[in-house]
Amino acid sequence: MLVKAESGRLKELPMPPDMSGMQAEYLVESRTPDVEEICEWIESSSELLLCIHGTAGVGKSTVAGHLSKELRAAGRLAGSVFLGAFPSDTSGPETIIKMLAYEIGSIHPRAIPKILEAMQECYATSLETHLQKYVLEPLQSLNHPHPLVIIVDALDEWRDHPRFIHALAYLNSNASVVKVIGTSRLDPVASQLPGIGEVSVRTYQLVPASTEVMKAYFKKHLKSVPWMDGRMASPGDIDKLAELSGGLPVWAATVISLLLHQFSESPPHEILAEIVGGRRRVGGSDGLGELYQNALKRLFVTPDTQKYFRRYFAAIIALQESVSLSDFSTLVGIPMHLVTKIQATLPAVHTRSPPPGTAKMIHPVTMLFHLSLVEYVQATSAETSFTISTFDSHAVLGLSCLKQLAGLPSPSPHHDTRLRAIQHYAVKYWPLHVSNGTLRSNDQWLRTEHCSTLRTVSAINQRQWATLFHKILMPGEDGLEWETEDGMESILGKLAHRLGPNGGDHWRFQAACLEVAVRFDDGNAEAWSRLGLCYEARGDRMGSLQMCEEAVVAFRHALKLRPDSHPDHAESLDSVANALWSCYQLNGNHDSLRESISCSRKAVALCPAPHPERNRYLNTLAIALNHLYDHDGDLKTLHEVIALHREGLDLCPAPHPGRDKSLNNLATSFRSLHGRNGSTDVLIESISLHREALALRPAPHPYRPSSLDNLANALNALFIITGDDSASTEAISLYHEALALRPVPHPGRWMTLNNVAFSLQTRYRRNGDISTLNECISMHREAVGLLPANHPNRLGPLNTLADALLSKFDQNRELGVLDEAISLRRELLSITGSPGNVYRPGVAKRLLYLLEKRREVTGDDRDYGEIEDLEAELAAFGV
Repeated sequence: MLVKAESGRLKELPMPPDMSGMQAEYLVESRTPDVEEICEWIESSSELLLCIHGTAGVGKSTVAGHLSKELRAAGRLAGSVFLGAFPSDTSGPETIIKMLAYEIGSIHPRAIPKILEAMQECYATSLETHLQKYVLEPLQSLNHPHPLVIIVDALDEWRDHPRFIHALAYLNSNASVVKVIGTSRLDPVASQLPGIGEVSVRTYQLVPASTEVMKAYFKKHLKSVPWMDGRMASPGDIDKLAELSGGLPVWAATVISLLLHQFSESPPHEILAEIVGGRRRVGGSDGLGELYQNALKRLFVTPDTQKYFRRYFAAIIALQESVSLSDFSTLVGIPMHLVTKIQATLPAVHTRSPPPGTAKMIHPVTMLFHLSLVEYVQATSAETSFTISTFDSHAVLGLSCLKQLAGLPSPSPHHDTRLRAIQHYAVKYWPLHVSNGTLRSNDQWLRTEHCSTLRTVSAINQRQWATLFHKILMPGEDGLEWETEDGMESILGKLAHRLGPNGGDHWRFQAACLEVAVRFDDGNAEAWSRLGLCYEARGDRMGSLQMCEEAVVAFRHALKLRPDSHPDHAESLDSVANALWSCYQLNGNHDSLRESISCSRKAVALCPAPHPERNRYLNTLAIALNHLYDHDGDLKTLHEVIALHREGLDLCPAPHPGRDKSLNNLATSFRSLHGRNGSTDVLIESISLHREALALRPAPHPYRPSSLDNLANALNALFIITGDDSASTEAISLYHEALALRPVPHPGRWMTLNNVAFSLQTRYRRNGDISTLNECISMHREAVGLLPANHPNRLGPLNTLADALLSKFDQNRELGVLDEAISLRRELLSITGSPGNVYRPGVAKRLLYLLEKRREVTGDDRDYGEIEDLEAELAAFGV
């Protein structure tokens, strides 16, 4: 009974869609070499993530589905989520992790107790904690002798993939417990997918299928085509189809669907002749686009049928969840008989089957259609007869949803309010559709039917909607209290505020509520400011430039509504400055940085001491100026940064809660000044400030490890200048304390390891103690081991480890030590890439030195060719 109860509680987690019967057919042995190589990676690699990448339609999802099936049968599957099979944009990373936990519990019931613990402990916690509690600990509890595999298909098609990938780095050191296979169109390393550099990853390109595989596919499936008068495909036709397919299974599947389509006005042999007569071999989206254009023209011949196709298809792109035929007809305004006819026609271009038992449902577009078709109809280059507008479709759906509000039943505090399916959809999604289907301007909003319809919704119905909306999104939580005077704008603001802490899962709904609120009153500066904060938080979490730019736009609106004399004018200036600085961090545009500085200067000028916000504004300005100094190296800028931090510290006398931060900022600025002028006095002042900051950050203060590192770095710099052993001893002791506070898999551990290794290396150069050098090498090795091969910071630790190994070789003359140093230098050379890289000459020169040293020691000419190549490359550089 206990097991049953636990399994029942598992169903409280979000469930991934049932993919049985939906996935494209896997042709036996069509991808045998690929599958074998992937399985070899699972068994023998040390990387956490394998990213399978390839062009649209090459069969990534099909391979992922086949792997999921085979691994499940072998007892090696942890769980799988196919993000392209449902509207994943409304699901944050937290939701996807919970879906994976549901899969883990369903496949491995012994993991359920740990998953139930996670359900109790993981409210509003970090993604890393979600991964630890929902995924890692349940899998560890199984004590499986081999790593279990998570499959996440269509990673790059999911808006929240940067946050998810960034969080995956937490699992780097646990590849013996869990491995992750993801699919993506682009090579994530080559395309610099955000966060990928922190993850231990291997990439695998899925190339187009061979001509023989495509021939086998066509031979099998052409047999099921209802040919007329014996006019079936010839061997020549099959050869031509295989050639035209370009090895893309989606092209082949679409051709077969067209030939099987029972409502086509042309017999199969005529359709085949038209396709085979095509001269363009599929080389990417162009070939697929030509096929889609011809298919749609054949399926929807007249201008009227094309018009209804556009309306239907745009609607399913905007549709957020599956609805019945009749509800879809009501929501979109297409007569029921036409909805039925279009639904019966479109299977000719399906690449997935509908879920079992849903023949009378209309599904969101990605559940049935390949993304390449969706992109074709949304492209400006598409045949105009089939180009669609999702903006218009959101507008239609939003208006239909609003019309449902008037008939909502009164919510009951004692039992669940029973809503019809269309009412449930309308309650949940009208803000999202309206925000995506109307313009922000109040003048334009007032002219929309959406505005006039909302005006007809009574205050009672507005509050009924809000209560139901809150219950749907946040079941089990205490309801909101509404005031009699609350209008829709106020209600939307309160809902957005309540949704805020859950940001990851409910961010799109929060943003939609705030977007609609500013349409109601675009003269409300507070509403614009809240919208800006919403986008800014999202941009910072996702590393999304688009979100940060949206934040700038919203904050600018608020600033315009708060003139110089307004008490919140400085606050709005600071908000614009912070958002512009976030944009600069993501795009490197110095115009954004300079405008940020300009806004910050104005905010500071408006708030003389003792204004309570002056310190915060000073800090915003100092941070931006520090980035400007990093760019232009102007010493005047650095002195201004120091002056700003000094004033900020004066405004935070003990026991001010922000004093530790001000101390740290000023100390760091002095370290920068010391780097320019080499003054020991400046360095000593930096050390003094770092000591005071550290004293204000006792364990378990979250910033104590970074303060320990900062003070130790400054002490090590003092040791380099003065040779004072006590400074070096204290620095190493502080580093060790920081390491204890940063156990594996803490993301900052590698940095502390690298710092202490450098400090030990510096000490060794002074005392020549081999035990110091050995400890240095050990620390460097651990640091390198924590950084995946593609990590952007791997180059530094590799370089210093190679230097340390050379020092050891000079001591003991062990050839194995020299060989390891050469191996590291070769990796460094490969990291620097092409000969045009600015770091490459130095790396090549150091590698050449080691190779020549090995030849000198061994008398072996095995490196002769490599030495010649390096000498030629350096000569070309003039080195």
